[in-house]
Amino acid sequence: MGIPNDDVVLIQLPKDPSEPTIVTVNCPDKPGLGCDLCRTLLEFGLSITRADFSTDGRWCYMVFWLVPNVSNSCEIDWESLKNRLVSMCPSCLVPFFSFNYQQGGDGNGSTTHPLIYLLKLCCLDRKGLLHDVTRILSELQFTIQRVKVMTTPDGRVMYLVFITDGMELLHTKERRDDTREHLISVLKNYCISCELQLAGPEYENLKALPSLPPAVAEELFTYELAGKEASSKELKSDMMTLKKATVTVDNLLSPAHTLLQIQCVDQKGLFYDILRTSKDFDFQIAYGRFSSNVKSYRSLDLFIRQANGNKIVDPKHLNALCSRLQEEMLQPFRVIVVNRGPDTELLVANPVESSGKGRPRVFYDVTLALKMLGICIFLAEIGRHSTSCGQSKKNTDGLVN
Repeated sequence: MGIPNDDVVLIQLPKDPSEPTIVTVNCPDKPGLGCDLCRTLLEFGLSITRADFSTDGRWCYMVFWLVPNVSNSCEIDWESLKNRLVSMCPSCLVPFFSFNYQQGGDGNGSTTHPLIYLLKLCCLDRKGLLHDVTRILSELQFTIQRVKVMTTPDGRVMYLVFITDGMELLHTKERRDDTREHLISVLKNYCISCELQLAGPEYENLKALPSLPPAVAEELFTYELAGKEASSKELKSDMMTLKKATVTVDNLLSPAHTLLQIQCVDQKGLFYDILRTSKDFDFQIAYGRFSSNVKSYRSLDLFIRQANGNKIVDPKHLNALCSRLQEEMLQPFRVIVVNRGPDTELLVANPVESSGKGRPRVFYDVTLALKMLGICIFLAEIGRHSTSCGQSKKNTDGLVN
């Protein structure tokens, strides 16, 4: 027996704008489902204020309390959000015991890879133009996979933006025409030309990052930063308090699960970062509660177990898990500024999930910050770097301004 798809995701809009929207997900479980749902909520410009979730390994029930992010300026399309969330859940019209639970599948035993399209945009340059283009693509539910931005001496800027479509409709002429028309209508006289086509070999050519000095690469990509910060004598005590993140392990309270009690400073995407780590470490969350913000701190209780159903008792495994969680809470992404002759380069690195997806809206937030600061960007690139220590890959947004 199953339940209708209309009941898989329920969205309860608040009567008072100051109250959160409540989203309930009730469906068969699959590995990494909570992480995938949180990623989509971030992509839609939403922040999770509270969350409760539980699963028996076959069926899960999750409740999210949501408010728009401060940086989100567009109106939320709740119907599109519901459709996206439903599409991530395993089908509820067949028995749950028939599902293929292989990570990376769609819940029906198959693995899908979205088509990548290339947006070629030529514009007259102005301050904040890159963020405006990024914002438009975000509002249209596109995800930027790669980007290369070049400014010419005559004041023109060329954008090569590789995107995937969250609505999966970009193969239709209507969707492509609507996208071009929307970009042209918003950019107005600044837009010189706008082309949209299926990506070719040029996408592979942009995968690699430009060469980085070894010291810069180490600072961006190493995971071993918690000890470095803790041993730094120069940091003031109040800064150490602000960056505090604790993970407590309890293997005595529950006979079947390991309890993780997490407390850290609140930050954008915190719940996603924690669930992404759980997905990468391949442990199952039987029950979890993400509490409301109290004096800028968050608390999270997770009852977890290994993929084989056993508690996590190996000290090395527990230490690695706790260290990784602390790293993600202290530094969900890395930012450094490098001087290269007459240019100043801003480098931003963020982890990539085991599925190959990077953290949502990082490029959006970086370009917004630069626009608010009045800083011009004349070259921008997104690439991918693999760490030499065998850890997960990381996306890097490199902005030269």
